[in-house]
Amino acid sequence: MSPNKRLKVGQGQISGYISIFLATLALLGIFCFRYPEQLTTPEFREIYTEEVVEMMMTVGIIASFFFALLSLILSKRIKWALTGTSIAATAIVLGAFTVQGRSVEKTNWHFGLDWMILDLLLMTAIFIPLELFFPKNKSQTKFHEEWRTDLMYFVISHLFIQFFGIVTQKPAVLFFGWIGLEQVHLWVQSLPFALALFLAFFTTDLFQYWAHRFFHTRVYLWRFHSIHHSTQSMDWLAGSRTHFMDIFFTRAMTFIPLYILGFSTTVFNVYIIFIAIHAVLIHANTRINFGPLKYIFTTPQYHHWHHCEDPKYYGHNFASIFPFIDWMFGTYYLPGKKWPAGTGVHEAQYPKGFVKQSIYPFTKSPFDTDLNMEERSDR
Repeated sequence: MSPNKRLKVGQGQISGYISIFLATLALLGIFCFRYPEQLTTPEFREIYTEEVVEMMMTVGIIASFFFALLSLILSKRIKWALTGTSIAATAIVLGAFTVQGRSVEKTNWHFGLDWMILDLLLMTAIFIPLELFFPKNKSQTKFHEEWRTDLMYFVISHLFIQFFGIVTQKPAVLFFGWIGLEQVHLWVQSLPFALALFLAFFTTDLFQYWAHRFFHTRVYLWRFHSIHHSTQSMDWLAGSRTHFMDIFFTRAMTFIPLYILGFSTTVFNVYIIFIAIHAVLIHANTRINFGPLKYIFTTPQYHHWHHCEDPKYYGHNFASIFPFIDWMFGTYYLPGKKWPAGTGVHEAQYPKGFVKQSIYPFTKSPFDTDLNMEERSDR
């Protein structure tokens, strides 16, 4: 696939890639059934049922064959159809139609493969059609130069969900666990649902705002956060490109109000679902501006200005959810219907690939040839 060629409906590539994608997810799902202790998340297993996942695997395999046939008919080429059917056939041989769930023993560690599969399925179902039919950058393909790097960030952050979760919760427990917060938790949980949800959104976004701004204004921390800004192809996967040092600090700060206030399980789950989808949305390659809602919640246009490549627009739109938090602290910027001309970091150079980008900020500044990192702009 040429990095400069967008997919077009009716040519067979889209259906071929859907076939490969669904077959691959079904194949990975079999490993979750066979090794649930090591590859599934205990908290997440409480949300879905064995029957639902078995049905999804069956539907996925059947759909994979259907889209493979459609790809063959539309494109008159066999490579996408053959790849999809081969992976689907492998999944069937390994038990896609016969594998059954079993009781899961408690283990000290696990990977979040189940979380990765279901979240990837949901995000692609929402955002690939959105970017395909309502793109902001009409020339940008899904398979741009660094899509594999962004996908690797997505995979790693999901597979190591236990590790990231434990590490990012430690500061809150360490600094506030001794206070005795039971009465605060009872009061917060007695609030009306809408008020409690707003409180969760506002407090976490306020903490996230200052953590985010801190990474922009401290030169050593900026070298790590700038990895997130390095992408020049903003799309639904771009938000996943975040250095693990950035993840630790920002998520740890965001978890503090959640821990102190002790929201109900319902409020917490709604918050997590909203954040998971919204964080992907604001990086998406879509021209939808959401009308008056863009003044209430951050939108792709709003966040793309935060990623603007032009140094004169640096230092704006740090809030993740509420634009009014930027307005409160003088960092709000939303010029009507105008979008930035480009995204990225104008004055920096970055290596390609997940591993190199993870190591690079520890050894060299993206902005100059030594570790002093003298910036040439006020980010």
